[in-house]
Amino acid sequence: MPHCFNVKSRSFERVLNNAHETEIQVRFSDTDALGHVNNASFAQYSEIGRLAFGTDTGQQVKSLILARLAIDFRAQINLGDRVIVRTWVERIGRSSVTMKQTILANGNIAADIGCVIVHFDYATNRPKELTPELKAPMLLYLIEPAE
Repeated sequence: MPHCFNVKSRSFERVLNNAHETEIQVRFSDTDALGHVNNASFAQYSEIGRLAFGTDTGQQVKSLILARLAIDFRAQINLGDRVIVRTWVERIGRSSVTMKQTILANGNIAADIGCVIVHFDYATNRPKELTPELKAPMLLYLIEPAE
């Protein structure tokens, strides 16, 4: 997955203005012996950002499952850094949503993340169509991918 945005691009400016933001508290347990945040913690930060996004857009988190997660690491995060996860929607499908995230450490890009969440019916063990009620709040965060 290529770097989501050139920092000077108009698409990046739209993300700055339209993305959902979640501040992350970096914990000592997230780090290695040198004080660098472990790569596995990036996945946790992504999850925290997605859950906050879901809560703030009124989604029932129990009906949405993660089907794909891809992380491109750009820079290290250290204990004490100010970490923000920006989350936005790239595509809304019939039963799935493609989301993008950027993890920032002290204002610098530390990771670019792509994920797909699926609206899931546990009774039938199958994906189910996204309702208009689920789609509507996500449309506020829909940003077309950079060209």
